[in-house]
Amino acid sequence: MRLVDTHVHINFDTFEGDLDEVALRWRAAGIVRLVHSCVEPSEFEHLQRLADRFPELSLAIGLHPLDVESEWGPSTAGKILQLAQSDSRVVAIGETGLDFFKASNHAQQLEAFEAHLAIARQLDLAVIIHCREAAPATAELMRRFWRENGPVRAVMHCWGGTPEETQWFLDLGLYISFSGTVTFKKATQIQAALQTVPRDRLLIETDCPFLAPVPKRGKRNEPAYVRHVAECVATLRNLSLEEVAELTTQNACQLFRLSLPSSLAA
Repeated sequence: MRLVDTHVHINFDTFEGDLDEVALRWRAAGIVRLVHSCVEPSEFEHLQRLADRFPELSLAIGLHPLDVESEWGPSTAGKILQLAQSDSRVVAIGETGLDFFKASNHAQQLEAFEAHLAIARQLDLAVIIHCREAAPATAELMRRFWRENGPVRAVMHCWGGTPEETQWFLDLGLYISFSGTVTFKKATQIQAALQTVPRDRLLIETDCPFLAPVPKRGKRNEPAYVRHVAECVATLRNLSLEEVAELTTQNACQLFRLSLPSSLAA
């Protein structure tokens, strides 16, 4: 069985003391590829060193919407474009998107998000989209961008929206990725949204070190725990774990244009 964790942050300090052991656990759990999201461009050299150390790691480059207020400027888009072109291991732009939960700089976030979409389209890369309390604005911007520029390959990561909101993004051709939140007992809205996602648009992730799934809830999350997400999805969708693993792995390869280790590619 093979799994892909499509959203990790293993560069965070919480992994500093035992990352080799964390890697042994994700390999033992069948995780064959990981996509490392990026919060701000200054992280990128660290991400590259991690990819040197762990060849199953693919990279993204972008600016998180909650960092836009302090980091966004005329040179930031150019820096993201430059870094995306500098390393063949970059498979996505992001994470980007909108977060209206606490931040009030909506116009600035929208500007940065659209710039990320333009870079992704220019380079033919996927986009990793963060969306919190901002689904209508996210969908509106993307519909306009699609009309004016054409579609972009993208995923709504760590999805927590309603079934209706989910359909907005499915209609745009997006993938939907579920994290440990889908395993939470009270996450009935997320579980309902899961039921609406076609098999060929479904992804799984940890978003580690955040949001550890049941039965690890409350602990530091790590890539090996994506197996618990897959198990929950299998139960909720009345599929086997092997089916969920295979279809989400194939979907991740399709979206991010990942190759699998030759011994596992058959």
